[in-house]
Amino acid sequence: MKVKEIPVSLFHQAKLAWQSKEKLTSDKKQVPVIVSLASIPSRLNIVHLTIRSLLDQDVLPEKIVLWLHNDLRGKIPKKLNGLIGDLFTIEFTDYYSSHRKLVEPLKHYPKKAIITCDDDMMYRKNWLSKLYEAHQGHPDKIIANQTRCIAYDESGEPLPYRQWKPSGSGCENPELTLPIGAGGTFYPPNTMHEQVFDKDLFLKLVPHADDLWFKAMGLLRNTVSIQAGNTGKDPIPIWGSQKVSLKKGNIGMDKNRTQWMALTNHFNLKFENID
Repeated sequence: MKVKEIPVSLFHQAKLAWQSKEKLTSDKKQVPVIVSLASIPSRLNIVHLTIRSLLDQDVLPEKIVLWLHNDLRGKIPKKLNGLIGDLFTIEFTDYYSSHRKLVEPLKHYPKKAIITCDDDMMYRKNWLSKLYEAHQGHPDKIIANQTRCIAYDESGEPLPYRQWKPSGSGCENPELTLPIGAGGTFYPPNTMHEQVFDKDLFLKLVPHADDLWFKAMGLLRNTVSIQAGNTGKDPIPIWGSQKVSLKKGNIGMDKNRTQWMALTNHFNLKFENID
């Protein structure tokens, strides 16, 4: 987190923390989506702020589901446990990887639209309504508030991840639009290939890159991914949430590139018009 972001983060943390669950959720319209996220032990004491920001939306989803590992049963902090109710639930899995934020709701709610988000962000009040509005204009597409263009060199090899530029205006080859989970991604029903559930395979090929796995599963289903055109302001990082982060290894050590190569080689994914 940048130094200039800290005061903004602390202000929003305080603003969300004092409001009751009832005040956050009263008298609001619902939209037919499931919001899903996963968390880890190091963020268990702050993820209630993310949940509060999801409850504080100007419209509400049908359900918000947080996926935790079985090891955390009986260890839920009061601030998080107190938010559980008809709208927000906690479910447990036997694996740790972040892929579960989409894989698990696809199992439990196969006919529902799923929006995934991250556990270290506070989302703006109009985040959900804007994503749902974007979905209504493109009902069969995967839509993300943040995307990058997967980039290749002249010989057809993937460039380092740092050269996969943000694609606010769209990628030259639409197949190479990569949804980035932190901003929120909308997955309509039936947009993922059935192999999305193959835990052994995704833990082998992309153990630390759920975004890449979901991108490949969309491609195998011939689903188009696009950048939302009405994103609004970026979500606000929660101060102190980045002590453990996949981003450091995936970007700093270029593991996103190597994991993408593993995926494309395994599934023999080919792309045209790569400059």
